[in-house]
Amino acid sequence: MADSFQGGRITTLHNIVDRPLEALEEELIQFSADTPMGLILPSLFSELEGPALANIVNELTKVRFLQQIVIGLDRADESEYRKAIEFFSRLPQPHRILWNDGPNLMAIDQRLQEMGLAPNQLGKGRNVWYCMGYMLARDEIEAVALHDCDIVTYERSLLARLIYPVANPSFQFQFSKGYYSRIANKYMGGRVSRLLVTPLIRALEHTLDKNHQEYLLFMDSFRYPLAGEFSMRKDAMAGLRLPSDWGLEVGVLMEMLRNYSTRRICQVDIADIYDHKHQSLSQDNDQAGLSKMSIDITKAFFRKLATDGVVFNNGLFRTLKATYLRIGLDLVDSYRCDARMNGLDFDVHTEEQMVELFAENLMKAGDAFINNPLEQPFIPHWNRVVSAIPDIYEQLIDAVEKDHQMYGG
Repeated sequence: MADSFQGGRITTLHNIVDRPLEALEEELIQFSADTPMGLILPSLFSELEGPALANIVNELTKVRFLQQIVIGLDRADESEYRKAIEFFSRLPQPHRILWNDGPNLMAIDQRLQEMGLAPNQLGKGRNVWYCMGYMLARDEIEAVALHDCDIVTYERSLLARLIYPVANPSFQFQFSKGYYSRIANKYMGGRVSRLLVTPLIRALEHTLDKNHQEYLLFMDSFRYPLAGEFSMRKDAMAGLRLPSDWGLEVGVLMEMLRNYSTRRICQVDIADIYDHKHQSLSQDNDQAGLSKMSIDITKAFFRKLATDGVVFNNGLFRTLKATYLRIGLDLVDSYRCDARMNGLDFDVHTEEQMVELFAENLMKAGDAFINNPLEQPFIPHWNRVVSAIPDIYEQLIDAVEKDHQMYGG
């Protein structure tokens, strides 16, 4: 059971007591009269064939405070899109599927590409961006939650706790980040958060001067910065620049700090148990798995700090690598002791190998950052797209409806 300690630069909302889920949901139903709520589900078609998403849909059928669900469907052909329509037809809430590989949405994407306004990489960032655009196009939704579709331990309480901070009219939060314990099969999960992000932030704090500490302290306030679950108010969504690579989660946090006071940002405990699909380490391929993820995330930190005036060079990267490696290895021993006291299995050798790999990838990220200064990592925010194409929202709604009518009836 959590305590009520507040640390760092943001408010933390704990799960202090076992409040009945029904009481929380009843409040959310009341809030929904003035603050209509929606949910975004970015999904691969392959996730429709696994056990996690079937259970998520079963849980969502019991949720009564949502006014809209938007599903972003990636890597699906026509027959698979038809299957997806049938799969999600059990949802009682109004819902639509964005068939991102379908001809109607691809036509919009092509037009945006020609104007330099479209995502330049396939993946979750692109999927989420189009879902946000469609949710904004619907206009009636004021608070939006987003969570992944591979959560094998999903319960609908996760959604209720995730969206509550931005739905409660007596709260001031524009953005809420979910966090949870990553323990599964007697092992500690959350490897990239534990072994890359936390020691990297602390290495940067140690290496850089005090002018850049506020941002780093803000990032170090999040208990699980790579959680894929967050919620926000509609106004925050419209002006959000999303990264299109694996830096999505930390990039969103960076954008929120740029746009809002830390008093408008919180994190919330959303689950006692959480497990999802695990990425492979891909130790021999830095363009896949956790290895690529670590490079993308590290570049995201470098890009943000460069905008704050940090001048990166090879000497700084070497110092940062050495500092990161020392802090990361020290943290491995802290995790070892924590695991031992809680009766968990812990492989020191594997954990230290990951720290060593991430240290090497830190240098690769630095080389990529210096050698490609023209890289455009962020997708333009929807306010800019509307400025360039005033009827883009109408086009999005029309494309989604055409797909639904043509293939789903």
